[in-house]
Amino acid sequence: MELIKIVEKKAKEGIALAREEIVSLLEIPLGSEEDIQLRKVAHEVALYKTKGCAYIWSAVGADYAPCPMNCKFCSFGEEWRIIKEQVHYTKEQIINRAKQFVNKGARFIVLRTTEFYSIPVLIELAKEMRKQISGSYEIVFNTGEFDMTIANLMAEAGVNGIYHACRLREGIDTPFDPWERKNTMNNVYRSGLKLISLVEPIGIEHTNEEIADNFLQILKHGAVISGAMARVPVPGTPLGSIERISDERLAQIIAVLRLSGGDIVKDICVHPATPEAIQSGANIMVVETGAIPRDVHCEEDNWHGVDIEQARTLLENAGYNVYNHE
Repeated sequence: MELIKIVEKKAKEGIALAREEIVSLLEIPLGSEEDIQLRKVAHEVALYKTKGCAYIWSAVGADYAPCPMNCKFCSFGEEWRIIKEQVHYTKEQIINRAKQFVNKGARFIVLRTTEFYSIPVLIELAKEMRKQISGSYEIVFNTGEFDMTIANLMAEAGVNGIYHACRLREGIDTPFDPWERKNTMNNVYRSGLKLISLVEPIGIEHTNEEIADNFLQILKHGAVISGAMARVPVPGTPLGSIERISDERLAQIIAVLRLSGGDIVKDICVHPATPEAIQSGANIMVVETGAIPRDVHCEEDNWHGVDIEQARTLLENAGYNVYNHE
C-alpha cells in the first residue's frame, strides 16, 4: 500500500511516474486488496484533477472499405476479406450524425477514416461542420499520416485535435514503421493541435513493460488525453481468436494510467467503457457509429447499443458532472 500512497501524492502534485513505478503498479494482483485500493485512489484522483468533469467522445466512421495496410486486429484489412460491401458516407450524412451527437451533449466529435482517406475532403468537412453546427464542441480527426503543412491546414479549418497512436507492437502486428507513426504525433504537437493518444489495442499477450513504455512515449509527445483501449477480437482477423482482456484488467490499467500522467495528460478515456473502468479513473467514454474497425459490419446506429444517454448515466453514476455544449 505504500507505493499507492506515494503515487497518489505525486499524481495530485502533477508529477509523472517513472517506468519502474508504472510497471510495479501494473504488477499488482487483480482482485487483491491492493488492487481495490489502487482503483479507489485513482478514482479519487480523477475527480480531484478533473474537478469532477467528464466528457463524451462521439466517433463517426466515414468509410467502411478494405484497407491495404492489413493490421492484424482490424476488420478493414483487405486480406481478411471481411468487407463484402463498401460504404462511403456522404458529407451530408456525416454532418447530420455529428449534429445529432453535438445536440445530445458530446464534447468531442471524432471523424475516423481508413488510412488513405482524402485529407482535403476531411478538411472541407471540418469547415462545413463549423458552418452548420453551432456549439463549443471540439472536432478531432483520426486518419492517416501527415506532415506539418497538413497539420497547420487542419488547425486553420477549425480542427481542435488529432487522435493518433503508435500502437502496441507497431511494426509487428501492423505493417507501419513506428517512426512514421511517432513523427505524425510530433507534427500534431508542433502544430498546436491537441494530441489524443491511447495505449492500444491491449491484448492478453502484452506485457506490463510494453504498456508502460507505450504510455511513456505518449507522454513524451505531449498528449493531453490518453487512456486505454482493449483489443476487441474480430472473427476472421489474425488476432481474432485471442480473448479480450478482462474488465478487471482494463480497469486496473486505467487506474495506473490515471496516476501516471502527471500534469501532461489531463483526461483519461477508456474503450470499450465499463462501470469498473469509469470508477477507476476514466472520465471520457466513447459512443461510435458508422465504420468501426472492431466489428464485421457497418453500424447504422450506435456500436453495441451504447448511446449518449447511457454514457451520461454511466459517468454520472461515478460522480462526474458531464459536459454539455453551449
